Amino acid sequence: MRCQRVIVHGRVQGVFFRDACRAEAAARGVAGWVRNLPDRTVEAVFEGAEDAVGELVAWAHRGPAAARVERVDVFDEQPRGRTEFEVRQNPPGA
Repeated sequence: MRCQRVIVHGRVQGVFFRDACRAEAAARGVAGWVRNLPDRTVEAVFEGAEDAVGELVAWAHRGPAAARVERVDVFDEQPRGRTEFEVRQNPPGA
């Protein structure tokens, strides 16, 4: 089991990044969440099988067709036993 948090920079809001991420996670059986941040980045946490999480992190470097990903920051985290993937509400100011 692996858990990684990503912060995706570039033109990643307003391009269906969160919904596409949810679909990609579901296709791979990855749990976690995704949300927009006030600084126009997208934050996501991916938890699941090591290869599936790696595939999702690789996908985050591309994003959906309309996205223009400039950089992805990746952080390892302890798995928490998540079982679902959710699109979270934007925090205040996003």
